[in-house]
Amino acid sequence: MATFSLTQVYLEPAQKKALQQRAKAHGTKVAEEIRAAVTAYLQGVTPEELELLDSATREAEKHLKDMAEQLVAVNRKAQTVFDEMARLRGGYPEGWE
Repeated sequence: MATFSLTQVYLEPAQKKALQQRAKAHGTKVAEEIRAAVTAYLQGVTPEELELLDSATREAEKHLKDMAEQLVAVNRKAQTVFDEMARLRGGYPEGWE
């Protein structure tokens, strides 16, 4: 287990509330959220970079959702074609599922 050093930090009430909400949402503790933020800061990750990454992630998520919906629609159309082909041929070939 890691050894920690106690450090007192004064936060604005809004900062503390936001950290508490974030920790609750992530199933972590406020201290863990602060350590993660300090680690990111020390590695040179800027708030602007985090904002860009967050924005890009949300955009990618939107595109993936759209692609998944399109895939479902294409699969439905393909199934309709396969069903019609099977109907015209008198059924599906043996082993077809």
